[in-house]
Amino acid sequence: MNITRRRFNTAAFGLASIAVAPKIAFADDKWPSKPIRIVVPFAPGGANDLLGRAAAEGIAKSLGVSVIVENKPGAGAVIGTDYVARADADGYTFLISAAGVISNSMIRKVHYKDSDLVPVAMVGLAPSVVVAPANSPYNNLKEFVEGSKTGHGLHFSTAGTGSTPHFVEGILTTNYGAKLDLVPYKSGGESVSAVIGGQVDATSEASIVVLPMVKGGKLKALACTWSERIKAYPELSTAAEQGFPDIKIAHWAGLHAPKGVPDAILDRVAAGVDAAMKDPANVKRFTDQGIEPVGGTRADFIKFCDEERARLGAVVKATGMHQDD
Repeated sequence: MNITRRRFNTAAFGLASIAVAPKIAFADDKWPSKPIRIVVPFAPGGANDLLGRAAAEGIAKSLGVSVIVENKPGAGAVIGTDYVARADADGYTFLISAAGVISNSMIRKVHYKDSDLVPVAMVGLAPSVVVAPANSPYNNLKEFVEGSKTGHGLHFSTAGTGSTPHFVEGILTTNYGAKLDLVPYKSGGESVSAVIGGQVDATSEASIVVLPMVKGGKLKALACTWSERIKAYPELSTAAEQGFPDIKIAHWAGLHAPKGVPDAILDRVAAGVDAAMKDPANVKRFTDQGIEPVGGTRADFIKFCDEERARLGAVVKATGMHQDD
């Protein structure tokens, strides 16, 4: 009886060990021995998609393996993010992350925990640009904010709850007293079209999206919302230079992995991304379009994500930003 009981307990312990860690998948000794998949939680063609594909090229070149980019858009990046959060931690599935990966759990219900994903590497960023109709009476962000404080205020379009322009609007209203009526659209494209058509007074969108329209005379740029001027459009001053130091917003793209991927794998992937972002051909290609390649170490990106979470969390709390079910 004692021997039987000991055998039963040993077997039960083994089953319990498997049950508590169903997601762990031991990486093979020859990693990578098959194609790596990078999931972009946005539709093709945007800044995050472009940066994701550049990261894929860098990883493929560094590791000598095929890298497949798969777009899984929807629900403010939640669908693609949830997919990667549930993936095996074997080093073959990664996520092109954005600010939504940091802020979504603060704003809406998600089925994953923030801790289910770990930062791997920063890819790059497209500074956000506050834009107004070409015939707007406002020539910079300072004039726009002052103008909003008169009468009934001004209309500011966004790409929905928790989008980058929503955070820009939130900081302008809570920190600087701007009087803005929020007008949400389904996408950044629709939001920008509303500005061009004069249905709203301004919005904020990625440099790669709006700079061609600014240079083409369809939009007027009021400020860059990042900490530095855009290399492709250096004549545009930053919000901080105009007296709004709290505004530091960009459409950034990084790389996250499911929790549990071995550090050795993460380090090799991060090194591949860093090399790609320092490649002179990529640097020129991105900066010409208004994108700033970044790269760096895993530690750099972990620090950035921690700071971004604290900063965006403060805006969510101050504005009561929340998407109802």
